[in-house]
Amino acid sequence: MKKKIRPIAIHLPQFHPIKENDAWWGKGFTEWRNVSKARPLFEGHYQPHLPADLGFYDLRLEESRIEQAELARLYGIEGFCYYHYWFNGKRVLERPVNEILQTKKPDFPFMLCWANENWTRRWDGQDQDILLSQEYSTEDDINHVEYLIELFKDPRYIRVNNKPVIIIYKTFLLPDPKKTADTWRKVAAKHGLELYIGHMVFSYVKGLRKHDGFDAAIDFEPFGVRRNIDIFQEMEKRRFQKFKSKGTIKKVLEKLSIAKKEVDDTLHYNLIDYDYCYQNLKAINEFGYTLFPGITPGWDNSARRGTNPSLVLNNSTPEKFKIWLEKIVEDFIPYSEEENFVFINAWNEWAEGNHMEPCLKWGHAYLQSVKDVIQSSD
Repeated sequence: MKKKIRPIAIHLPQFHPIKENDAWWGKGFTEWRNVSKARPLFEGHYQPHLPADLGFYDLRLEESRIEQAELARLYGIEGFCYYHYWFNGKRVLERPVNEILQTKKPDFPFMLCWANENWTRRWDGQDQDILLSQEYSTEDDINHVEYLIELFKDPRYIRVNNKPVIIIYKTFLLPDPKKTADTWRKVAAKHGLELYIGHMVFSYVKGLRKHDGFDAAIDFEPFGVRRNIDIFQEMEKRRFQKFKSKGTIKKVLEKLSIAKKEVDDTLHYNLIDYDYCYQNLKAINEFGYTLFPGITPGWDNSARRGTNPSLVLNNSTPEKFKIWLEKIVEDFIPYSEEENFVFINAWNEWAEGNHMEPCLKWGHAYLQSVKDVIQSSD
């Protein structure tokens, strides 16, 4: 059956120096520093991931932002979902989106996702060293959505039934998610706007589903909810060590579809084969709420975390990515003509090995997979 699907790529508006990163990580820091210093950790490990067409760009440049949009459009991606950083009125990494708003370029659809986590020194293992913290309150909810109104009114902003779409990354960190959503709606209504509010769901947060007061949930891959075995729960904290000590490592590896590798590498580097991601997916209609599917071309945060990555999805290829996307399109029946999003994580998370932008190894192959699958479904 032919159906209209809208691929939306999650976008990291980093890759330009800011004073905070200068202070925390050194003058001129961007993610490119982590990306370029990555090295293979084991035989066959794909590192470093180096950019091809767009190079080591600087998102302060209008030309870079335009090239990103033109490339995405060429391959059937219909918009970017920019991470938005708000800490009680303090904004960081806001320059690319601000300039997109001011210059009216590129002419490419976009929406925002509030990345509402604390910023910590997680990259060097100091998770408790908080750099920027979130302090939630009704007053802050009001100030926050007032700030967003100008963006919501931009004609390029992505809407559902004329309602601007705004996403919250981790609602389980909020003291009262419904109250935040209700507050945002009340403030937006004063400006003549109705909002379409979504949030991410993660399998490692037990019992998390679409909250009351929200319009939709988004399956955040590779930590999505559509598989029986939770990838994050199974992989974090070097958990294979306890299975090894109990003599059940072989059974666990087989269950998680781990490719045949040295057990020590699997334990140490938290490897799981990419095939796991698209195997045994639950049907979306089993969830009983509006759930937009997600997909990822890969995940490998060893560029950030060095020899202690939290997860390496090994053996990802454009062909396997295409199989996964085909399964999504086959299963996903849009909820309406405009509630038809598939979220790709991500457009440019280079330090997580998670990017649709062309790299030296694969070129445009992942993008071509999107174009092929989406064109065949239209």
